[in-house]
Amino acid sequence: MKRSTILLSLILSCSAIAPVAAQNKSELEKTVNAICRENDMKHATLSVEVYNISKNQMVYSHDAQRAATPASLNKLFTTAAGFEKLGSNFRFKTSLTYSGNIDSHGVLHGNLYIIGGGDPLLGSYRYKQTVPDTLFSTWAKILRNNGIKSIDGRICFDATIFDNQPLNDSWQWGDIGNYYGSGVSGLNFHENMYFAFFAPGKKIGYPATLERTQPKDINVRSTNEVLTGPENSGDNVIIYGDPNNPMRNYKGTIPMGKKSFSVRGALPSPGQTCAELFARYLRNNGINVSSNVTEVFSKHDNTHTLLDYFSNTYYVIAQYTNLTSNNIYAESIFKYLGYHQSGQGSYASGSKAVMSYIGTLGLETSGIRIVDGSGLSRLNRVTADFLCRFLAKTSQRSFFNDYNNTLAKVGESGTARNLLPNLPKGIDMRIKSGTMDGVRNYAGYVFTESGDMLCFSVLCSNYDGSSNAIKTRIEKILYSIATLK
Repeated sequence: MKRSTILLSLILSCSAIAPVAAQNKSELEKTVNAICRENDMKHATLSVEVYNISKNQMVYSHDAQRAATPASLNKLFTTAAGFEKLGSNFRFKTSLTYSGNIDSHGVLHGNLYIIGGGDPLLGSYRYKQTVPDTLFSTWAKILRNNGIKSIDGRICFDATIFDNQPLNDSWQWGDIGNYYGSGVSGLNFHENMYFAFFAPGKKIGYPATLERTQPKDINVRSTNEVLTGPENSGDNVIIYGDPNNPMRNYKGTIPMGKKSFSVRGALPSPGQTCAELFARYLRNNGINVSSNVTEVFSKHDNTHTLLDYFSNTYYVIAQYTNLTSNNIYAESIFKYLGYHQSGQGSYASGSKAVMSYIGTLGLETSGIRIVDGSGLSRLNRVTADFLCRFLAKTSQRSFFNDYNNTLAKVGESGTARNLLPNLPKGIDMRIKSGTMDGVRNYAGYVFTESGDMLCFSVLCSNYDGSSNAIKTRIEKILYSIATLK
């Protein structure tokens, strides 16, 4: 299949889309209608749309103008806007600078500054080159190379590239203490999360013991109400706490059968944590720091740059954002887009930046609302029709191959690794999922056996059945879409 030929031949019109003209949409239509008749779908909303990009034809549409909560499908908008406005090779920058002077004995009489650039990978545990010890070793080496043997002053951290609202106002209390609701800072650290390790009790219902947290020496205090659940019951722990308070409350269950079971929580004050752990690292490795760390909120005159530390490329970050549906990556991109466009890194400016990208596509946006980058907010609104039009228009952009490669390949990668295991060979289906309580959504692209490129969206919400039952039904819809001829 020659995708470049397909892309060059795209002729899309938002104002005049060709009428329904699929060759075998009957099976898809039967599947959708059967699901709508299920008892637990009585009060639900199900919207489906499929568009043939190659032939500029609407294939199938069911209640596609109904506004719904997109959940993590919001990341489709965020990452596309990032490719357009920042580029695949963009890198976030964190700067290490100092004020004052370095005397002949190697004493810095002044302050060391860590100036955040919104990098979501800074201190990340996922990569060898970004883990805290590797990061701090790199920074300490730079200090030594510049003759600094001790610091008669403070380590200051600056997170002002973004505003001081790490969370969107509409996020839920039950989310924000957990890693996926950790929010975003101008100086992110360790993906703004930490691990809490629990040991299960001897019997179901017995208290589980909190053993330790990682990274070590972080400022987290807690109350623990976690109990022991059945074997293989998974992580059912909810963590409560706000972003700038070190207090955390653990509730829920962990499974029996494991000596140590980890859950992930939202790291309090990530910028301060970064600075404090770096100060401790320096002291433990022969570079004394005389004073406590502090946060700064203004420009630093007469400073000298020691290092501009760059993240991995935007392409890598966007790929991880969509493949694993990582919220902090998405929110970092979202706020940085706002900063890039207006000089202000906020949720409001991020929304304007993403909507400005959508504006370049010439799409009608009535019924559409984007308030965050990850989709954690229930105030976001989208329609299946808009999603298809968005995906079709984005397929014409020069960055499309990179964008498409950030989506999970059904049956192979990311969140779609176990989706549609019986999909026939020769079909390449790229997908993004969006789930939260009462919401199960999918959208993406299909490269068919016949060589056509389709885009699709399936939005389902307010159902009465279990999430797994709804997922099984929607997989039937996805299979029908993928096998259209």
